[in-house]
Amino acid sequence: MPGSSEWEVGIEGNFRVHKAVVEVMPKGTKVMSAESCGISAWTKTAKISVVLPDESPKRYFVKCATGQGARALAEGEYYSASAIDAVVLGLVPKAAGWGEYWDGESHVYFFLGDFHDMDLSVAPEPVHFTTQIAELHRSGTSSNGMFGFPVPTVCGIMERTVTWETSWAKSFTHQLKDVIRYDNETNGRWPEYDAACKQLIDVAIPKLLGALQSDGREIRPSLIHGDLWERNVGTDMETGRTVVFDPGSTYAHNEMEFGTWRCSWAYHFNSPIYMRLYQRHFEPSEPVEEWDDRNRLYSIHPYLNDSAGHPGSISRQIAYNDMLYLCERYGPLDSLEKYNPEKDVSVTGAYIPFVMNQLK
Repeated sequence: MPGSSEWEVGIEGNFRVHKAVVEVMPKGTKVMSAESCGISAWTKTAKISVVLPDESPKRYFVKCATGQGARALAEGEYYSASAIDAVVLGLVPKAAGWGEYWDGESHVYFFLGDFHDMDLSVAPEPVHFTTQIAELHRSGTSSNGMFGFPVPTVCGIMERTVTWETSWAKSFTHQLKDVIRYDNETNGRWPEYDAACKQLIDVAIPKLLGALQSDGREIRPSLIHGDLWERNVGTDMETGRTVVFDPGSTYAHNEMEFGTWRCSWAYHFNSPIYMRLYQRHFEPSEPVEEWDDRNRLYSIHPYLNDSAGHPGSISRQIAYNDMLYLCERYGPLDSLEKYNPEKDVSVTGAYIPFVMNQLK
């Protein structure tokens, strides 16, 4: 097994540092301390203080994961952060590396990057933030012109299928099938829900997303963060700059980035100012009149991801109702239940902070 049980000794703090982590740092780096920090539902995280070979101090952030999706989380975050940093310098903490080791009980995968002391309570300044996200989407594109990503990535701990596709409808369907499967594994089968999923995938998605690449219309794969919600965005306490973190990227339709901004737990990005300013840089795709329906579709992915990670979450019911809405518009089927506007948070404006509460 890679990386036997060899740990750094003589360092301060409450977090053990494996030599495999140090090997990712510049040769000759001396670890001074390691302290657990941050809140994570799926991983163990720490701040590592070191002295570099040139005698300058530096702080790293390490994230360690085991079990389902662990490799995709660590490797995927490294390649995601590296790709984002190459397009918009400083938007994400600089990635240092990733690797693996055996801790005596489990196979551990880790991601190592620069540490930033961040305030997560402050809303990002809308003008600069949306300019940066638009630049990421505009300038970050796949070298092969296809939708997908070079390595698997995650949203939460749920691994994405990122097989290269020329069709965005097919690429998104892969990712949606992933979270449907994870959700069923967590919450069990539900015949009415299964029927809506099938109709959405077989009929509604090909019509709604297929329109983006038909009748002379084209969309270009954009590099997206992949999990751009409020708890993955902070303000650097030293520089005052906005920093986004925990990316699980893919080259996608740029509008997929904003599915989570529609979700019931959104509390900054549900303000229309963010989307309005973003669209000054990056206008909605044609057909423009179907933008809101696409946004609803893209929100189903984070809802089901949340449902899969938090058994009994109301997110499954919200996603199901959104499926019914989209099926009625793009693939009517008499045997399906009817969409209920009273359960639609985009109509009622309900704020349901399930994710926030369960991360604490």
